Amino acid sequence: MKKIISLIVVAGLAFVSGCGKSNSSSGGSSNVTGGKKITVALMPKSKGNAYFISCKKGADKAANELGVDLVFDGPTDPDPAKQNEIVENWITLGVDAIAVACENREGISTALRKAKAKGIKVVTYDADALPNARDFFVNQATPEGIGYGLMDEAARLCGNEGEFAIITASLTAANMIEWQKYIEAHRADKYPNMKMIALRPCDDMKDKAQSEATALLSANPNLKCIMAICSPAVPGSAEAIKQAGKIGKVKLLGLGLPNENKRYVHDGVTDSVILWKTEDLGYLAVFAADALAKGDLKPGDKTIKAGPLGELQIEGDSILLGKPFIFNKSNIDQFDF
Repeated sequence: MKKIISLIVVAGLAFVSGCGKSNSSSGGSSNVTGGKKITVALMPKSKGNAYFISCKKGADKAANELGVDLVFDGPTDPDPAKQNEIVENWITLGVDAIAVACENREGISTALRKAKAKGIKVVTYDADALPNARDFFVNQATPEGIGYGLMDEAARLCGNEGEFAIITASLTAANMIEWQKYIEAHRADKYPNMKMIALRPCDDMKDKAQSEATALLSANPNLKCIMAICSPAVPGSAEAIKQAGKIGKVKLLGLGLPNENKRYVHDGVTDSVILWKTEDLGYLAVFAADALAKGDLKPGDKTIKAGPLGELQIEGDSILLGKPFIFNKSNIDQFDF
């Protein structure tokens, strides 16, 4: 079981109320810089997303172990302008490091570059900014691994042919745009008889994902598969398939949390859920931000020892958490997150 858990990688960061700090009793001189405790500011794409709530648990764990002050804030719903506003506030507060999941790659980069110019260390996680706007990207898995994994699983479910549609969080989310590039490249190379007929955003909301999936099912009688590539879209699409009476007729897979999808998997609505361990992603984001602030992580490093996560590889300026994992009826009950 431990071996299985070590292979997976599941969802991004989350929330406590407001912008308060979570302090830790542990730590020592290694957690102090310039005569004060290190402060790491953590931002999700949206505070209400269960994916980022799960990440926040790992972030809190890292903060407690490292003895750093953790500040958490983010938009209620995906909002690039609000993310910029929060970063500007953190610059004014003078935090030591920022870790952010970027809703808009270009939109947030100006504010992050300003933070770097003020001496604040910047890491991104889940979704990247422009490379010159941060020091490192904490990558849950390579875009190629995610895109190829999704396309392979969709093709397997459809017998390597037929129409499929993608429901994404937004049309501007950098990580999802990157995944879509690899999905399409792998489809064109390996599965030419598969055809993507639609790409729909759900704004990271389950109800909107359900509405989009319902519309897709109604308008496309030959649709064989829905690929949901943000966590709220998986249960939302599952509910649409269930209510449309198309269980087994339209396959569903996506990136999501096991606990949100167990009943749909057992009911035969959702065939598989692909993800990474989200708590570990939040943990690694805070760990890397702290290491940067202390000078323990530097450009050119090839590995990072991240507490209980062990030694992880660094490729260029990307810190790699691990490989995607497929949850299905045979194993999903073994996991609780």
